Amino acid sequence: MDDDKHQKGPAEQLLFAAEIRPHRSLTPTGFKRLMMAVALLSAIASLPFYMMGAWPVVGFFGLDVLLLWLAFRWSYRTARAREEVSVTALELFVRKISHWGDVSEWRFNPLWVRLKREEDEDYGLMRLAILERNRSLDVGGFLSPPERADFAEAFAKALAEARRGPRYGH
Repeated sequence: MDDDKHQKGPAEQLLFAAEIRPHRSLTPTGFKRLMMAVALLSAIASLPFYMMGAWPVVGFFGLDVLLLWLAFRWSYRTARAREEVSVTALELFVRKISHWGDVSEWRFNPLWVRLKREEDEDYGLMRLAILERNRSLDVGGFLSPPERADFAEAFAKALAEARRGPRYGH
């Protein structure tokens, strides 16, 4: 039998899977429009200085546009980072991929982990960590406090399901 067609047993069935990425509110199209507007405004603002003979000022306006472009490019580069979290009855698996592409992986037994929540009265769930013996791993760092709370609730339900063990039969 082909391995790709092999059906997973109940212990290997995925109970939970999430991919968490940093949020960026400005789309690539919006970024292009913003940069064109900033470049146009910069050119218009530098024109009087050029006409007065203070042409070096034009370079500083251009430098501002370049620095803004570089800052946005860096922001979009860091948006490549992500966290992948999955739970089966046998394993809790976390993979973190940095914006550079570096991959770190952790495997936990879902029977032995617990979730540690740090909440702020005003802001909500500020930190969520997986604890197992002397190991601790933060998850959901890219999420806002309300999103992190929703993630924590679904994640906790999946861990509870994993602790009940695999379900055989229908």
